[in-house]
Amino acid sequence: MKNIRNFSIIAHIDHGKSTLADRLIELTRTIESGKMQEQFLDMMDLERERGITIKLQPVRMNYNLDGIDYIINMIDTPGHVDFSYEVSRSLAAVEGVILLVDAVKGIQAQTLANLEFAKKQKLVIIPVINKIDLPSALVDDVVDDLVELLDIDKSEIIKISAKKNINIDKVLGAVIKKIPAPESSIDAPLKALIFDLKYDSFKGVIAYCRIASGQIKKGDKIYLIAARSRGDTKDLGYFIPQMISKEGLYAGEIGYIATGIKEPGIIRVGDTVVKIENREIEPLEGYKEINPVIFVSFYPESTDDFTALKEALERMRLTDPALTFDPEFKEVLGRGFRCKFLGSLHAEIISERLKREFNLDLVITSPSVVYKSINTKGEEILIMSPSDWPDPSHIKKSLEPWVLLEIITPSAYIGGIMELLGDMKGKIVENKYFKGDKVLVSYEVPLRKIITGFHDNIKSVTQGYASFNYEFIGLREGDLIKLEILIGGNVEEVFSQIISKDEAFIEGRRMVEKLKKLLPSQQFALPVQARIYGKIIARETVKAQRKDVTGALYGGDVTRKRKLLEKQKKGKKKLQDRMGRVRVPSEVFFNVFRR
Repeated sequence: MKNIRNFSIIAHIDHGKSTLADRLIELTRTIESGKMQEQFLDMMDLERERGITIKLQPVRMNYNLDGIDYIINMIDTPGHVDFSYEVSRSLAAVEGVILLVDAVKGIQAQTLANLEFAKKQKLVIIPVINKIDLPSALVDDVVDDLVELLDIDKSEIIKISAKKNINIDKVLGAVIKKIPAPESSIDAPLKALIFDLKYDSFKGVIAYCRIASGQIKKGDKIYLIAARSRGDTKDLGYFIPQMISKEGLYAGEIGYIATGIKEPGIIRVGDTVVKIENREIEPLEGYKEINPVIFVSFYPESTDDFTALKEALERMRLTDPALTFDPEFKEVLGRGFRCKFLGSLHAEIISERLKREFNLDLVITSPSVVYKSINTKGEEILIMSPSDWPDPSHIKKSLEPWVLLEIITPSAYIGGIMELLGDMKGKIVENKYFKGDKVLVSYEVPLRKIITGFHDNIKSVTQGYASFNYEFIGLREGDLIKLEILIGGNVEEVFSQIISKDEAFIEGRRMVEKLKKLLPSQQFALPVQARIYGKIIARETVKAQRKDVTGALYGGDVTRKRKLLEKQKKGKKKLQDRMGRVRVPSEVFFNVFRR
């Protein structure tokens, strides 16, 4: 066990994390040179296409340093804020991290967030600067920033080029020399922490585990403490990075256990695996509860696919514990699921995976956040959709989620950033200046302001040079109202929104204008209205279909034409009164949501 090293790589997006992982795999000859390819640990096509890491991926490597053989377990992690839960889980399974920083872009928002994760776990931090070979690299400035950030000596920082394979051996040497070996006992009772899960139709649920103590072998009877479920060790082994079957796993190692449990919903990440005879043992600490902040509803385009969508979401939740969902029913859209995510990109990736991996055609609503209302009796009510909004006369106050938004930008763009933030009606916290002409802007803002379009806006204002990260800081009182959309005088709840009072007129106008273009004409004029507090604030009218009832006439008195036109008008009014509610075609809902 003294020759085992467990570490993770953490970095902002595009700082070269996957490329460094490739070089370490090559250096340790874990994969034959003929089988190597770029982003080797990014197993999904979606990861390769987008150039981002979505899922954490462990790999076991062997390396000889100064005549001593070492076992090195590396976990590659995502860099985007929406997948931060993947990072926090991987850090619970290691003793140290490589903090990778781009020599051109310098310290970015997610660099700071990941560093905080590592500090909370009290991990050894190895600072590494990548892309030193680029002409635009600002190595000295980045070194100074890291020295200040980590309170270390310049000599502790390793400068590399993962692409050109420069100084990669120094990184591996630092991992072995600085990161401590696991402190655990093989002779103690088995305790294994589950940090990820996968489903196999033959072996059942496969648990990715860090063996905290003891040992486990094939055929052992196991027990999952939180799930209160028994299982059989059908198979176990290591990641290289494919799963390689072995006879046993021992304290300090990272590997997988095929539990034989076939129901995906039973096992959760953070559970502790023990042997059946030790089921009363104290479990490992596990992970903190996830707080989803974004709600998006998924509906199958074909109602026959409802069961398939449910099964697909259950499988997806197994590999992504940050995803949660509840059944939902909308009169027009049919049966679907209200899904909860950590961010808009998280929702986008899950929807894309459902389409690709399960061949599902989906209808997806716009992202929304969860609100809280306190009524006149002092009771708290969670508002997860506009249909949950209580009668305004019963609302004492309403609360909405706020986040601390951290933006790192070149100082040349600070004016555009401040103008963008000024429109969001938040609160400036501080501006912190780094060497290399960079500014960290900390800003408190309602979450609903950044869940759609903010990423594109920030990139547009800064020409792609800024990065941001956000952290939930709590619920705050807001001047919130329910914006209702009426079609033909009837409220269409699916189009309703919860927004700030001062945004109601603009959003109401936008919605009625869009619906006027999308709704088909009827035999009668169709009013489309936006309403707050029972008052109409915007209106458009879909013109009635025209039929020339006087076309067959020729000559004669004009009163004949007037009589026919008056008769047509009365007929349309009678038809409108008899029809009552106008049926809105489903494609109209879909097109509004696809904005």
